[in-house]
Amino acid sequence: MQTNNPFQSIVPKPICPSLINSPAVHLPPSSKPLLKPPHAISISTPNGSTTPTTRVLTLDVVDDSVAAFWDYQFLFVSQRSETTEPVTLRVVKGAVPPEFPSGTYYLTGPGLFSDDHGSTVHPLDGHGYLRAFSFEKINGDEAKVKFMAKYVKTEAQVEEHDPVTGTWRFTHRGPFSVLKGGQKVGNTKVMKNVANTSVVSWGGKLLCLWEGGDPYEIEPKTLHTVGKVKLMEGCDPAAESGADDGGVWDVAARLLKPILYEVFKMPPKRLLSHYKLDASRNRLLMMSCNAEDMLLPRSHFTFYEFDSSFKEVAKQEFTIPDHLMIHDWAFTDTHYILFANRIKLDIVGAMTAVCGTTPMITALAVNPSKDTSPIYLLPRFPDEVNSRDWRVPIEAPSQFWLLHVCNAYENLDENGNSEIQIRGSACSYEWFNFQKLFGYDWQSGKLDPSVMNINGSESLPHLVQVSIKLDAYGNCQRCDAEPLNEWNKSSDFPVINPAFSGTENKYIYAAASSGSRSALPSFPFDMVVKLNASTKSVHTWSVGSRRFIGEPTFIAKGSDEDEGYILVVEYAVAVQRCYLVILDSKKIGAADALVARLEVPKHLNFPLGFHGFWASDE
Repeated sequence: MQTNNPFQSIVPKPICPSLINSPAVHLPPSSKPLLKPPHAISISTPNGSTTPTTRVLTLDVVDDSVAAFWDYQFLFVSQRSETTEPVTLRVVKGAVPPEFPSGTYYLTGPGLFSDDHGSTVHPLDGHGYLRAFSFEKINGDEAKVKFMAKYVKTEAQVEEHDPVTGTWRFTHRGPFSVLKGGQKVGNTKVMKNVANTSVVSWGGKLLCLWEGGDPYEIEPKTLHTVGKVKLMEGCDPAAESGADDGGVWDVAARLLKPILYEVFKMPPKRLLSHYKLDASRNRLLMMSCNAEDMLLPRSHFTFYEFDSSFKEVAKQEFTIPDHLMIHDWAFTDTHYILFANRIKLDIVGAMTAVCGTTPMITALAVNPSKDTSPIYLLPRFPDEVNSRDWRVPIEAPSQFWLLHVCNAYENLDENGNSEIQIRGSACSYEWFNFQKLFGYDWQSGKLDPSVMNINGSESLPHLVQVSIKLDAYGNCQRCDAEPLNEWNKSSDFPVINPAFSGTENKYIYAAASSGSRSALPSFPFDMVVKLNASTKSVHTWSVGSRRFIGEPTFIAKGSDEDEGYILVVEYAVAVQRCYLVILDSKKIGAADALVARLEVPKHLNFPLGFHGFWASDE
């Protein structure tokens, strides 16, 4: 996968830190190059107590490769502190417009990567740390932003954290990690629901979601954890659907269920972390898969639709005869759309994973045996669509692994022919390595940035547009997949104005890499890109040198599709600070695109977030 690692020969192994011991660096203008090891000290928490955490002495760098290595580590430094009261953020540049909508921007992601007993975990296994930026209007002519952050008190978090001493001991393996200081062999605590992947406010509930279990409800104002929410009732999916016909894989499923449910404590249905909002119908769409499908060459998916009061108004189940891993998906007025990310069982990896000597994810491997990318068009309302057999996938002409979807829509002509447009981000099967996501090495507990920066723009995450043309009978006439607007720089986390979700839209926003840094040319991302799908124009805003960004979020304020603001967190690794950045979405690409930059107090710096949500007060 990787032939040249610029970090391997430069960074001395003896000082290579664990995830929590990752220093930030800066370059004093008159100092001589000198490499110093990390140094841990204590800092004060908001209530005045002293909490042990990791801070470091200055790390002067020899060249950009060394600086890049340490900059990357800073994105994954654990934050153990939580806020007890909202903290008003200081505006360091610009001003928050008085007309900025009132509401709260929620951002979730991992907060902790290392315990106090020698264990580290993969970023995907880090405990969920919910951040909230609340926009409040003062006297009608001034807006302030208040910040809060707390851990989601999941069952695993409560078990692993001692609130009296403030110490942590990891007891759950998680799908991507192996414990160093805890039990390895015989540890069946695999499904570590950390509620760290996405967040949504719907039907009066604020939910934090994870890829493999029930969401957790959070109290919106205090961020206190209310508890687990059971959105999927029933414990035997086959009994619900009547799908068990006695075939070989049904027999295998019956044998697997007691092991997965009772030994490994896996939920029968795994709710996926990605949801969809149908703006025209005012519905929340969610999706689950079955636990046993992770190990079988078939996939069972259930789609749920909830109205604005969180009442289930639709539910459909589909079984696809292929071994798939779905992270994100799409919908239109008439279809649910699944891109078939194909996987296979790794027998040797499965044996070592069950024994506890390797992460559970080593039981699976990507399956690039097909040159095409199957796309399943599943009928959303079976009585209202053509009779096309949904079990037969559309074959996109090139092979890719879908990462995220920002929108899909369908146009119908007078003859009944339809054209479906899907926009999102994808990468190659080669790049998507289960065991090395984010460059994490489970054997050493270290992060290697070079894994995320392999050569070849087609391998790296990039924005794509897939066009499918169907005749009136549902027969595929054409399927194309191409870079969106011919934009070929590394990009991910595409978003749109949510009011246009499921309908035709022009503008897409995403996090992207400028490629200006030779040691980190593709990831982490350092700019926001705005693409106009109608004119094919591309405009960007760059965060600056040695600063990175996460997922952008669109906040609408007018009737035009691109009238509003972009919120994005800036991770200024050079100065060890986090900032909330407000951009004018219409002005991206112009010199005055930046509206305001607000500073998070240094003792509340947080690691890289995953996905966010804007909850309007209106």
